[in-house]
Amino acid sequence: MNDASDSVRLDLWLWAARFFRTRSLAKQAVETGKVDVGGQRAKPARGVRVGDRLRIVRAEEIFEVEVLGLSASRGPAKVARTLYLESGDSRRARETRLAELRAARAGYQPPEGKPDKRARRLIRALGDIDAT
Repeated sequence: MNDASDSVRLDLWLWAARFFRTRSLAKQAVETGKVDVGGQRAKPARGVRVGDRLRIVRAEEIFEVEVLGLSASRGPAKVARTLYLESGDSRRARETRLAELRAARAGYQPPEGKPDKRARRLIRALGDIDAT
């Protein structure tokens, strides 16, 4: 898991730690400023060392992690989780945000199928313009 060298490319480490599905997506995230190393913007080829602190923005999630190990190859998820340690504040904020999103989506229940004849009549009676 640990390489002989004391640093690994940032985009390669993000891919190996399974923050991004492909290395090109990791590179694109770094180039667009979604990854900070030590509070500063970085380039994809920047070397990541053990002890570095990263802030990773991925869609709705924000991860604040400390690098615990280096790897240049992608392995199982269990191994990837040993490469970093997420801060407690980051984990709580992320879980709170996900709970809020789930609650917002819980109010809407998409229909299981097409409406039957009776349901179509009710829809028309309510004045839904889109129902035909």
